[in-house]
Amino acid sequence: MKKMKYVLVTGGVVSGLGKGVTASSIGLLLKACGLRVTSIKIDPYLNSDAGTMSPFEHGEVFVLDDGGEVDLDLGNYERFLDVKLTRDNNITTGKIYQFVLDKERRGDYLGKTVQVVPHVTDAIQEWIERVAMIPVDGKEGPADVCVIELGGTIGDIESMPFIEALGQFSYRVGSGNFCLIHVSLVPVINVVGEQKTKPTQHSVRGLRGLGLTPNILACRSTMALDENVKEKLSQFCHVSAEEIITLYDVPNIWHIPLLLRDQKAHEAIFKVLNLLGTAKEPSLKEWTTRAEICDMLHEPVRIAVVGKYTGLSDSYLSVLKALLHASVACRKKLVVDWVPASDLEDMTEMENLDAYKAAWKLLKSADGVLVPGGFGDRGVEGKILAAKYARENGVPFLGICLGMQIAVIEFARSVIGLKDANSTEFDPNTRNPCIIFMPEGSKTHMGGTMRLGSRRTYFQVMDCKSVKLYGRRFIDERHRHRYEVNPDMVARLENAGLSFTGKDETGRRMEIIELPDHPYYIGVQFHPEFKSRPGKPSALFLGLIAAACGQLDAVLQGFESQEVNCLPNKKVYQNGYATKPANIITDAMYSYCNGVHS
Repeated sequence: MKKMKYVLVTGGVVSGLGKGVTASSIGLLLKACGLRVTSIKIDPYLNSDAGTMSPFEHGEVFVLDDGGEVDLDLGNYERFLDVKLTRDNNITTGKIYQFVLDKERRGDYLGKTVQVVPHVTDAIQEWIERVAMIPVDGKEGPADVCVIELGGTIGDIESMPFIEALGQFSYRVGSGNFCLIHVSLVPVINVVGEQKTKPTQHSVRGLRGLGLTPNILACRSTMALDENVKEKLSQFCHVSAEEIITLYDVPNIWHIPLLLRDQKAHEAIFKVLNLLGTAKEPSLKEWTTRAEICDMLHEPVRIAVVGKYTGLSDSYLSVLKALLHASVACRKKLVVDWVPASDLEDMTEMENLDAYKAAWKLLKSADGVLVPGGFGDRGVEGKILAAKYARENGVPFLGICLGMQIAVIEFARSVIGLKDANSTEFDPNTRNPCIIFMPEGSKTHMGGTMRLGSRRTYFQVMDCKSVKLYGRRFIDERHRHRYEVNPDMVARLENAGLSFTGKDETGRRMEIIELPDHPYYIGVQFHPEFKSRPGKPSALFLGLIAAACGQLDAVLQGFESQEVNCLPNKKVYQNGYATKPANIITDAMYSYCNGVHS
């Protein structure tokens, strides 16, 4: 049996250098060389998972098919590598300590004193080896290479057990099976204009002092490293100049794998892993075309994202990426206007008139409106007002999770006339509960108690936009919610004109709503953004962008001559759109969005 190869990516100097993008790009480069790749993210925090963390604290919570609530970097891995990871691909200190304590309680340690070394460090190594063998690309058997990203910065107290474990692990797997890539910062002092190597020198010294020696340096800088700077780093960090890679600022993030390829990063990795001569040259023709298309788009499409966490774009990272995938498929330059939901409310008009006017100006100038998921009552009334504006003015609208729920509430209030219609999440005593707590939910424990992971939705109406976009009778999408549409109110809502086009297998849980007479007004209980991919944009995001720029008829045209019951026989992407009508390119992507990289 062949031995697994491991590539470890660590970071130094400062956080936020782009270790996740670097690890994803390395994985993509290795995959382009014909290798099968899997990924693991290590997060040293004590939480068991990311599920209970505030988006302001740690960015979005990414949800996997198996219901795992994980770090947003796993979303990067899935999108770059087009794989489906598991909850165990995200290791946290909380998970490791829970695993060790469970073993201690069972008596597995036979009375020994349980310590960080060797028990915790052994558990970390065993976890990595076990998870690395799980196939994630739909094929049988384990991958060839496992890319591991160690979160945080070298020197952090909480990451020390992982550093020690990985040092032991490098000897455990043996020479030729472990490659360490250290991502560090080479800043430029504006006054002097010189690239400074001292921060990276100190970072590498600290790493070596902890028992790990980097094989390759990936240096983040505003521009390519000068040759004399590379020589200096090589001398002081004990890494040859050929193994020093520059990750300088680029127009869009999809150039990063190309930067690695052009600097022969794959050859440096193959040299360490004894793969020279066994792997082919990277084939990145489609990726190169995609990156070039990204740079050439100029005609904008404006989407107003009305949310609670708009102060940090990472809170909606997958939503942003799904919008980008779809906008490039329509050959449009995405511009996202972040609209704080609470700024649309009457209270803000009284307290901060300028913020109120600015929010409404952004909303009214948008080509489409998106209301993403969220928790808590702050900004809910503002989201309801945004849904009302989109419904009454024929503006393309997509509501996700809570965004669908507020669309139902708004419809009940404005169309049916139930002025106090609400969710029991926000008003437990409402006389007209449109949204209710799910019976199987827990009101005492927060972590891992929601309806999570991939669930099947069956279309109830064959002549609707969502079924035409997906091109099949049922879909599997990822969920993360505690509340749902009240089934006792469905008939009344339908009689008033709201169509529930998708339901779960029982027919009691509402999954998709549409307004048939609206240009594009769709709400979904699931999160389609989590399965959007480069070149295969999410069907509903593609519909939103196409409707926003007047291309929806062109997108739907490919289905007009197809009978729905025949669609499974044709090639379709469950998470996107398979055919390519005029002006639609699904094999493309753009990474610009108000300065935010994708």
